Amino acid sequence: MAPRSELPEEQQPLTTSHDPASPVDGGDDDRYESKPLLDHLSDKEAAERLHRGHLKQPQDELDVEDVLAWKYQTKPADKKARRVLYLLIAVGAIGWVAAFFLFLSQDRHVSHSERPHDPHATSTAGNGKKVELEQVLTGQWYPTQQSVRWIAGPEGEDGLLLERGEEGNFLFTHDVRYLGADAAMQLEHSKLLMKSERFQVDSEVVVAHEAWPSPDHKKILVQSDYASNWRHSGTGRYWIFDVATQSGEPLDPASLYGRVQTASWSPNSDAVVFTRDNNMFIRHLDSDTATRITTDGGSELFYGVPDWVYEEEVLAGDSATWWSGDGKYVAFFRTDESQVPDFPVQYFFSSPTGSQKKEGEENYPETRKIKYPKAGAPMSVVSLQLYDVQKGQVFTVPIENDFADDDRLITEVVWAGSTGKVIVRSTNRESDILKTILIDADARTGKTVRERDVQKLDGGWFEVSETTTFVPADPAQGRVYDGYIDTVIHNNWDHLAYFTPLDNPDPVMLTEGEWEVVKAPSSVDLKNNLVYFVATKDGSTQRHVYTVDLHKGPQSIQAITDAKQIGYYEPSFSKGSEFMLLTNHGPGIPWQKVLSTPSASQELSVTIEENKELEELAKKTELPIEFYQTIEVEGFPMNLVERRPPHFDPKKKYPVLFYLYNGPGFQQVNRKFTVDFQSYVASSLGYIVVTLDARGTGYMGRRHRCIVRGNIGYWEAHDQIAAAKMWAAKKYVDAERMAIWGWSYGGFMTLKTLEQDAGETFKYGMAVAPVTDWRFYDSIYTERYMHMPQHNPEGYDNSTISNMTALSNNVRFLVMHGASDDNVHFQNTLSLLDKLDLANVRNYDVHIFPDSDHSIYFHNGNRVVYEKLRDWLINAFNGEWLRTEDPKPIGQMDGLG
Repeated sequence: MAPRSELPEEQQPLTTSHDPASPVDGGDDDRYESKPLLDHLSDKEAAERLHRGHLKQPQDELDVEDVLAWKYQTKPADKKARRVLYLLIAVGAIGWVAAFFLFLSQDRHVSHSERPHDPHATSTAGNGKKVELEQVLTGQWYPTQQSVRWIAGPEGEDGLLLERGEEGNFLFTHDVRYLGADAAMQLEHSKLLMKSERFQVDSEVVVAHEAWPSPDHKKILVQSDYASNWRHSGTGRYWIFDVATQSGEPLDPASLYGRVQTASWSPNSDAVVFTRDNNMFIRHLDSDTATRITTDGGSELFYGVPDWVYEEEVLAGDSATWWSGDGKYVAFFRTDESQVPDFPVQYFFSSPTGSQKKEGEENYPETRKIKYPKAGAPMSVVSLQLYDVQKGQVFTVPIENDFADDDRLITEVVWAGSTGKVIVRSTNRESDILKTILIDADARTGKTVRERDVQKLDGGWFEVSETTTFVPADPAQGRVYDGYIDTVIHNNWDHLAYFTPLDNPDPVMLTEGEWEVVKAPSSVDLKNNLVYFVATKDGSTQRHVYTVDLHKGPQSIQAITDAKQIGYYEPSFSKGSEFMLLTNHGPGIPWQKVLSTPSASQELSVTIEENKELEELAKKTELPIEFYQTIEVEGFPMNLVERRPPHFDPKKKYPVLFYLYNGPGFQQVNRKFTVDFQSYVASSLGYIVVTLDARGTGYMGRRHRCIVRGNIGYWEAHDQIAAAKMWAAKKYVDAERMAIWGWSYGGFMTLKTLEQDAGETFKYGMAVAPVTDWRFYDSIYTERYMHMPQHNPEGYDNSTISNMTALSNNVRFLVMHGASDDNVHFQNTLSLLDKLDLANVRNYDVHIFPDSDHSIYFHNGNRVVYEKLRDWLINAFNGEWLRTEDPKPIGQMDGLG
């Protein structure tokens, strides 16, 4: 359940094919140089890593962390947008920063003055159409995002865009600085990499699924015949495509049909390292053969790729391979999961492996065994190994004061450029002791340079962080030593710190205050010592983009988006920080622009997406009115949004539905433009929908977040009930018609709230894919927030859904689950049903979805989920679930005719 975005995957439109291996959360994931810069610009804040996915809510698949972000509709920049882009650059250096601020302010006015959906409105005007469930299910309310991506030039040039086009222009780059020049100049500074996604190798026609240019842009690493594995992983056949000749060859000619799990370019463009059958290989381009790096990989021993739990909870990707900046070394994971117990997942009507059943066994389910470490169970042993490319040697560096093999999580690996040093973040199994380790590959030495025990600080935990950024020495720029920027805990909040030299444990703070940085830094301009970052400085439900001077610190912080206006921004920076793709997610109709930054010497401003179709749809629709507010429960401020039906009448009494996720560090109440199932309920069904970010959620400081540790579910449910009592007391609320629902972690919270409330406030609940006992969930996620069961048995008992008498006091509740959920196992719902049976409790309904995983898509499953939620809720608020204590049969009816 590592939330990787603020919106769960379960709620993706049905028109979007569900691919558990596709990136979702959120956005530009440039952690691996080999990853394509072509795909969707998604909202990868998941667990924001929704967070960043368990209990992934409806931000990849729904897991307990799987609050994956919505998959936005994406498309390559169309011809019109591209023509506009080409005509647009104007050079104007005078007063650039002031002009930049003025531009954003003026454009927001133009963009929003005619916006039909006023995020600040307090009433609904007109008699437009209501939000339709079909519109939500088919993604008509999802903003379109352009899929332009930044790429470094062959000589390190900044400002190059990598794009996918049409046949004859499949993959190309162009330089934004020359888009306003004449045609000849534009052509000179554009480069066609692949004419077509199809090319022939001998007698075979290869169709590219993904493509990664080499750093020198002379070759393309192409993936074809892709088959998904888990949420972020899959396999494919790989090819080396030559740009000059527009021809291809197999990555490994000796294994033409071998399935490669991950592959990445050398920074020198002269080699590709890859994993096949869990062993690592390297293909030097001056050779026709691939060389084995490891030989003993197999079903329980992996090299260069993560196992299930590391893929899900740590890396959020398919690669555990990292090149050094000079291409001399490759760092990679060695993962031994031989001691991890198997968990069987059954498929009754599908075959995830694609295997054909033997004759006579067609009617037996396929069972897929997953090495799944539950809380307290043995985990895989992960160690970092290194490969000397020139010598062809694999070696391991001993670490002074390292964690024991069975008590170590490696959460981040970052090479310090071409220094031969690698920065490693590692925590203990329960994620409350963090060590920063510095390995010198040349000297074959390693030491812990920084250690912090957060259990002694605030009783909390360390989240997985993958934003450590190397800052090379440059005396001319005032940087005497190499260093790095990291996010640290500073006075209860997450802030940016600059560590230099590399082994210095005491940082210079770059930011400070009662607000938090988000996945920071976003980019570093080494020429001007500017650090770009996203933060909640102007409101915990907002995201604005800021700069800070590396040497001047907090007093030099400046906003580069209009922080005077409510906004939710996501930037994607060019490699040298001179340009950015700025996405405005709300609160108005989302838009995207390509802009020059304060680091640039010339000005660029191009709108590439305005979501006109979405704007027109909003004009014709009566959207709910959203009231954002902060309530206080026992001294803790909490963000809340109330969605009121159009034409709300305070003299009437309305049913109320609470919708929640409430996973640790997650945030639902934000200023994004969102029209979803909750919007449909408010607009079309006429119910009020409330969402509260209770204690334990993110971006309100660690005091607010860490109080839930060791007893998750208790304080969160307590706060939801407290808010529900506030709403029940309002004159426009029907206190007898209050319900709560959630998916994944939100499903757990629904049941825990019903259990704690025992029918006093909430009368109904709907839980989808819930955790019901945290002993059943994966070790990395669960132990981060609950410790190991061996160390906290009482906490696990308290967090388990166990009070069946309390559940029986509710009018009725609904549970839905996918039978083939590899994340939040169906075992959770079965355990709950068993307890209900033993207590003879029957005031519930159950719907099981065969062969569906956490996001419930198999065989029309996702549509059925939402239609069932709708119908069940209507039945509930219509009083059709009310029970009779001693029911009597009506008797026989007269026969007909």
